[in-house]
Amino acid sequence: MNPLSQGSSLDLSGVNMLIMLVLAHWLADYPLQTDRIAVEKCPGCDKVLNWRWWLTAHAGTHGFFVGWITGVPLLGLAEWGLHTLIDWGKCQRHYGVATDQGLHIACKLLWVLLLTSAGGSGLQ
Repeated sequence: MNPLSQGSSLDLSGVNMLIMLVLAHWLADYPLQTDRIAVEKCPGCDKVLNWRWWLTAHAGTHGFFVGWITGVPLLGLAEWGLHTLIDWGKCQRHYGVATDQGLHIACKLLWVLLLTSAGGSGLQ
């Protein structure tokens, strides 16, 4: 019997949510982030708008996806804030792309753990 089939006692809701959060991350960090945003969200590299607008909008896109997928707007706000800090650190050259992406994915895992531990009580 396939443990992933309908009617299984195996609960994959956390895994499925993590998959969707990671897929949304790739969507927001690559196809939805234009070259201009990727460059101008960093202090000193802004030409059209102040870098704060670019970074805030980019991180807000991530926050929107997290809030939408989890159904918890507070997690969307947390994602917005942490994504901003993580990208700012990368812009300051405190770490490279691999660490940046690892931190972003770790945030997604944290959101799922918060929601699945103790039933996510208090987050809904």
